[in-house]
Amino acid sequence: MPCLPEALLPGEQPLTAGETTRTIELGERTVSYVLRRARRRTIGLTIDHRGLRVGAPPRATLREVESLIRQHGEWVGRKLDEWRTRRQPEPLRIADGVQLPMLGRPLTIRLALGGNRCVWNLQASGQTLTLCLRSPAEAPRLLEKALRESARSLFIERLAEHAPPLGVDLPRLSLSAARTRWGSCSLRSGIRLNWRLIHFPLPVIDYVVVHELAHLHEMNHSPRFWAIVADACPDWQALRAELRQRSRTLPNLM
Repeated sequence: MPCLPEALLPGEQPLTAGETTRTIELGERTVSYVLRRARRRTIGLTIDHRGLRVGAPPRATLREVESLIRQHGEWVGRKLDEWRTRRQPEPLRIADGVQLPMLGRPLTIRLALGGNRCVWNLQASGQTLTLCLRSPAEAPRLLEKALRESARSLFIERLAEHAPPLGVDLPRLSLSAARTRWGSCSLRSGIRLNWRLIHFPLPVIDYVVVHELAHLHEMNHSPRFWAIVADACPDWQALRAELRQRSRTLPNLM
């Protein structure tokens, strides 16, 4: 069965091998979409700032693909319109005292002279990260490096926490930076988690971790998959909604 469509987050990703651009008439509008043939069992629709993208197994006919698009035509039109009116956040200007979220709480950035190292001060009264810089131009790189390292450590801890109850081995972890996906799972290469999840509260991060671990049982979004997620994370629907809501105000460190 085709999987239900799900809007993604903003990102940059050019066409790759196996992708073609097509158009379809949806009511009175002509919609362009990218069709990607891949080893998968279902046809899936995603919409982000690039527009409509369709993933389909090699055996799926073009008629089946476009039938699914038309079936969700109202959703496609609404999401495309939302993306056209959505403004991308301005790049964060890293200055002394600027704040950004970390684990859902404000993290204050301090700048100081030094040899390009980071000093964390995480207390109940407030979170501070001091960037000791040789040059102010090094601030974005050093800040992202610090956040990535913190994210990796936390993700390893959360995977170790949730894998045993789900009855799966601890998978290999790698980090991603794509703004279109928060996580992905492969039986061969393990789990990839977006390091930007470090901005969100821990329960939201745990939802994404559980989601990806559940794919080690079901590599799809079938009712059986969601039953596994719900058993490990009963409030997953509220957390997924929170993830989508908070993602709209993420700091842009580019």
